[in-house]
Amino acid sequence: MPLPADARMSGGVFAALCVVVLVGALLQVSIGFGLGMLAAPVLALLAPELLPAVVVLLAAAVTGAVVLLEGEHLDVRGTAWALLGRVPGVAAGAVLVALLPARALALCVAAVVALGVLASWWGFTPHPTRRAVMVAGLASGLMATTTAIGGPPMAMVWQRLAGPRLRSTMSAYFLLGSMMTFAGLCLAGVVTAESLRYAVLLAPAAAVGVLLARPLAAHLDLARTRNLAMLLSLAGAATLTAQQLT
Repeated sequence: MPLPADARMSGGVFAALCVVVLVGALLQVSIGFGLGMLAAPVLALLAPELLPAVVVLLAAAVTGAVVLLEGEHLDVRGTAWALLGRVPGVAAGAVLVALLPARALALCVAAVVALGVLASWWGFTPHPTRRAVMVAGLASGLMATTTAIGGPPMAMVWQRLAGPRLRSTMSAYFLLGSMMTFAGLCLAGVVTAESLRYAVLLAPAAAVGVLLARPLAAHLDLARTRNLAMLLSLAGAATLTAQQLT
């Protein structure tokens, strides 16, 4: 895997980002979330100029792989309603990204991660009605466009779905939703050539995570893995908050 030529990022930082992306992709395929919640706080700490475009592009690639592997379990109707709700969320998020300073966006990342973890541990389980799915899609689009973390609202509204159906439905939603978010970021003028380059450089790490997920799935305790992922995400959010406030 080639190291970036950009002198502003050391080889050690790039290696750390590769590890985080690899683990995040593995979690995304195994439990249906993890890439955004794990990678976004680390990127905000080490390379904030790459957010949110790099995570959005990597998420599109990883979720596309899940759709190819488990697409037969997809809830097409639920995905469509969620994407319809996502449209105004993406539009509002693109405006915020264009207007907010980097520090405010970093604190938003930390807050979204913390709220997502706490809501998951709290056990809030809304019934996935059409209205609830659309509202979750709106919130997800807003959060994903501003912070690259759009998973918590969808994970809450779809948590009643079984494992393969949950993973395939969320992945299809995030694949198409990430494309919508990326288009919104492009229109807002916040996607740089540097972020595109690093998305390509980090793609092999994401691919390794996807390839490792299948053979490791049989050995993973999903409940423990989910809790570990949330603890790691929360630690990243806390570290990011401390850095921004000090």
